Amino acid sequence: MSFELTQQEGEFLVKLARHTVENYLETGKINKPPKDTPQKLFEKCGVFVTINTQHGNERELRGCIGYPYPTNPLVEAVINSAINASTQDPRFEPITLEELDNVVFEVSVLTPPEQVKTSNPKEYVKSIKVGEDGLIIERGYHKGLLLPQVPIEWGWQEEEFLCQCCMKAGLPPDSWLTKDTKIYKFRAIIFNEESPGGPIKRLSLQKQA
Repeated sequence: MSFELTQQEGEFLVKLARHTVENYLETGKINKPPKDTPQKLFEKCGVFVTINTQHGNERELRGCIGYPYPTNPLVEAVINSAINASTQDPRFEPITLEELDNVVFEVSVLTPPEQVKTSNPKEYVKSIKVGEDGLIIERGYHKGLLLPQVPIEWGWQEEEFLCQCCMKAGLPPDSWLTKDTKIYKFRAIIFNEESPGGPIKRLSLQKQA
């Protein structure tokens, strides 16, 4: 991907996500972009903020919301996504201030989604790559998105990844084989906390053998 982030810029975004949520839960106010925000982070990018509860070495999803497309400046999109992931994810109750010591923040900066085109839907399996691509599946009013790290975490291969993304969209798992289904792929630069409020690292995706 042509857009890149340094370690310092990645750390900036993850810390911004945590501080934004902490401030919002304490005061009800939404942060503005900090004055020391690097200029690069005002470029428009898609981004998702993921919040996981840490149980020893295990992590459990607590909230995940973002912008699939580059419609907003990255720094602003992280601020909005962090608040929405912590308070507006319909799958979960809003996070409480007391929980912040037990959750880790993850920021995934996305490339613009590109439609995967093929004359034979069965070829989709060869057109995507677990460990590199995230997926968006659309059919009619149905839309589902899965970040690139999700199939790694669950040990899915490419076909299962497609099926699971269909189900995320509220469609039957084999809907990716129908010709009116649109499939898009994207990649992500991912930074996350190793522990709640702890060191931040860039996540390297490795496909399981």
